[in-house]
Amino acid sequence: MKKQIAPKQAEELLHILKARFEKHMQRHKGIEWAKVAATLQANAGKLWSLNEMEMTGGDPDVVGYDKKTGEYLFYDCSTESPKNRRSLCYDHEALEARKEHKPKDSAINMANDMGIEILNEAQYRELQQLGNFDTKTSSWIKTPPGIRKLGGAIFCDRRYNTVFLYHNGAESYYAARGFRGSLRV
Repeated sequence: MKKQIAPKQAEELLHILKARFEKHMQRHKGIEWAKVAATLQANAGKLWSLNEMEMTGGDPDVVGYDKKTGEYLFYDCSTESPKNRRSLCYDHEALEARKEHKPKDSAINMANDMGIEILNEAQYRELQQLGNFDTKTSSWIKTPPGIRKLGGAIFCDRRYNTVFLYHNGAESYYAARGFRGSLRV
């Protein structure tokens, strides 16, 4: 079943995205909103994913354009880790490993359900070049297989005007830790 949003909801989302795009022009220099909007209108499934990002507090915005693929790149640009994507362990394996006090979901499961990718370290650091994000929260990032195989997962935040990379057990979860996603359209 294709995931789509109603035409009225799509119109409202495009209005929100346009206002955010115009407010934060430094995030996407040289990119024209009209071209972004046309691409979004032609990709209903991607618009659905952007709506999911918006509804969970991600404040998605255009952060780049891939000349090779012709795709626009959206990242969650909320000041802090998206509010409705916190208190999650890292992945399904970690969720299943918890014996008690299981969180409602995992970051990887939720991202997959939303049709987005969790940011990797390079993307997270790239985002931090566009502003100060996660100064009070933290965000899980894509964990290398070797670390994950040993039971760990990694996350980042920004403190003291510096981006820090940390580790935790993948099954851990905290009220101030969520995840940020990316979407190519």
